[in-house]
Amino acid sequence: MKFAVVVFPGSNCDDDAFQAVRSGLGQPVSFVWHGSEDLENADAVILPGGFSYGDYLRTGAIARFSPVMSAVKRFAAGGGLVLGICNGFQILLETGLLPGAMLRNSNLRFICRPVHLRVENASLPFTQATRVGQVLTMPIAHAEGNYFADEQTLTELQHQGRIVFRYCAPGGQVTPEANPNGSIDNIAGIANEEGNVIGMMPHPERASDARLGSTDGLYIFRSLLDWFEQTRNAECGVRSQAAIPHSALRTPHSK
Repeated sequence: MKFAVVVFPGSNCDDDAFQAVRSGLGQPVSFVWHGSEDLENADAVILPGGFSYGDYLRTGAIARFSPVMSAVKRFAAGGGLVLGICNGFQILLETGLLPGAMLRNSNLRFICRPVHLRVENASLPFTQATRVGQVLTMPIAHAEGNYFADEQTLTELQHQGRIVFRYCAPGGQVTPEANPNGSIDNIAGIANEEGNVIGMMPHPERASDARLGSTDGLYIFRSLLDWFEQTRNAECGVRSQAAIPHSALRTPHSK
């Protein structure tokens, strides 16, 4: 499974994402410069965390116009898998690939620490290696991670199962105290309607090696690989059956 990590001017978690895929997952991965529209035949695209140029106006406000985002939009429209992490999540919101907006953290401070998040939807390509209710530990590092959506959008996210992660206590309880940034409904990650694009504020790539204090981030990357292999095997099975004459598919008792 081939991954592409988009690099914007200012990105500082691109190497982390690259290493999580190459070392943690053992899969091929390449960097794609923001000025390119060539995703290099990637099976999944990662918009990494950190920063992007123009964030001083509003996070992701300028990066959304990068040529690569036109390619990412086409890729997503065709069913391609897109994972936006932290600043990547903010860019997905700015491009309209995901609904809602990011506000300043409720305490108006930059927050950098491990948090707990509860899996709300384990049926997506990004979460199928997890289970609903499972608590993962990953770090956050942001000043504008306070997710907001209007009432109608929030209702749609809830009813359609598109809230992927919520901030929670270590035991899984979703409480105001467990919310680090003031995000509405403790939301830490959401998906699009088709389920092939997700954005999350916690950093799975920073929790993909035991030396970093947690390997829970690998659940996200392994889910993608599992989904890819299952999809590929299913497609191969369909092609194989299509190549077999119908007579060969009859049971021994068929006439």
